[in-house]
Amino acid sequence: MNGENKAVEKANPFLPVPARIVRTYPLTEDVNFFQVRIADMDQALAFRYKTGQFAMLSVLGAGEAPFSISSTPSRPGLLEFCIRRAGTVTNTLFGLKENDLVGLRGPYGNGFPVGRMLGKDILIVMGGLGAAPLRSMLLYCLDNRDQFGRVILLHGAKRPADMLLREEFFSLKRRSDLECLLTVDSDDTGEWPAETGLVTSLFPMLADIDPENTFGLVCGPPVMYKFVLKEMLQLDIPKDQILMTLERRMKCGVGKCGHCAIDYIYTCLDGPVFTYWDVIHMRELI
Repeated sequence: MNGENKAVEKANPFLPVPARIVRTYPLTEDVNFFQVRIADMDQALAFRYKTGQFAMLSVLGAGEAPFSISSTPSRPGLLEFCIRRAGTVTNTLFGLKENDLVGLRGPYGNGFPVGRMLGKDILIVMGGLGAAPLRSMLLYCLDNRDQFGRVILLHGAKRPADMLLREEFFSLKRRSDLECLLTVDSDDTGEWPAETGLVTSLFPMLADIDPENTFGLVCGPPVMYKFVLKEMLQLDIPKDQILMTLERRMKCGVGKCGHCAIDYIYTCLDGPVFTYWDVIHMRELI
């Protein structure tokens, strides 16, 4: 009977595993960083995911919600999330302390097609909370640097205080194997040491882009996509090599509830990573 119970538990996609908050601290006024480890160490080390996937975090009595995984699968054992305070679940998460327990299930979603991207140049454009899922791919590229060509990061925020993981990205600017350009829409401090302007203002600073050999990755606020996609198309990057990670309100993560469905597309299964080809045929995605 015990064996049967274990088989049922293993097959239940809605059953979370206990995970412990290892570290948490604020990134901005309304976004916190969470580092989480599955309580069972063997399970923690065996947990496999792809860049671009998401997981469901739950708090007893508050519910659960989906969050992009910000860490990289090349560093197993710990999962990292950048979470914005937005409702009951996130308010409760923000009240938890290090060593408190949460529930975790996943990973879900399709993730980035890393196999197709090997040997290619990678252009990553992030804005706002879009840094969360794209950080996973960026760190994966840097951890496996010999498997990719040029790695270029363009990161924009409204103000210096709004830039997620600002100190981390400034430290990455010192790497000789990464082209990193950071900008803010406006500098209200007078001390911003990088570029000022919209993230699209960084594109003219890019030299010698080889479009057929480049994958462009985009994530940010909805208004950003239109203008960043226009810039990528002007660079002649093929439409099936422009990848964006899009979020809709996902509930079950396994395509059963229909909450994130658009016609025949389920964001939790067919996304959250879509190509530009997907989007031009499904405008409602953005």
